[in-house]
Amino acid sequence: MIHFIHGTLSEVEEGLIVVEAAGVGYGIRVPATVIGALPPIGEDLKIYTYFSLTQNGVELYGFLTRQDREMFTMLLTVSGIGPKGALGILGALTPDDLRMAIVTGDSKAISRAPGVGAKTAQRVVLELKDKLDATEVFSTALDHGQSSAAAGDAGALAGVYGAQKEAVEALVALGYSNVEASRAVKKVELREDMTVDQILKASLKNLNFL
Repeated sequence: MIHFIHGTLSEVEEGLIVVEAAGVGYGIRVPATVIGALPPIGEDLKIYTYFSLTQNGVELYGFLTRQDREMFTMLLTVSGIGPKGALGILGALTPDDLRMAIVTGDSKAISRAPGVGAKTAQRVVLELKDKLDATEVFSTALDHGQSSAAAGDAGALAGVYGAQKEAVEALVALGYSNVEASRAVKKVELREDMTVDQILKASLKNLNFL
């Protein structure tokens, strides 16, 4: 098994990159979310890979973190989803957004991926929801979306997290999906003294640009 490839980014095409390592160019299929986060061609790149051997040949799939690769392999356990379908889902949703959609039962967000119908999206939620820790998913999503509050003390951070969670719940009550609400709240530049109402108002402004 090829766990990861560390080399030079040589080529970038739609859905495919080439990484040169030790004189060999590895063609690696990647989701659209990876394409947008790549360094310039010629720069150093470490990419975590999934090796797939089928009757049609050998394919390498690549991801920027171990956690993203784990999300890909988890999708492969869902009945009816192969590597191409899993890659399509991760191209439409970031891994964080996908985890959030799964734990909150937001199959509509998953169904926006190309080639994924409503029934398949519902199966993703049904078969993977119990494999994810909802509290951990929510905390991770908020951690990735804010940095200014990271220097605060533990008590202040706890209050901020609580206010963020209430703001997400309020947006969902207004009719937004869990993924949309989470994205909007993550974009808010937080202060330790922010109230739920202030976070909610800032999040509503962000929703106009999502």
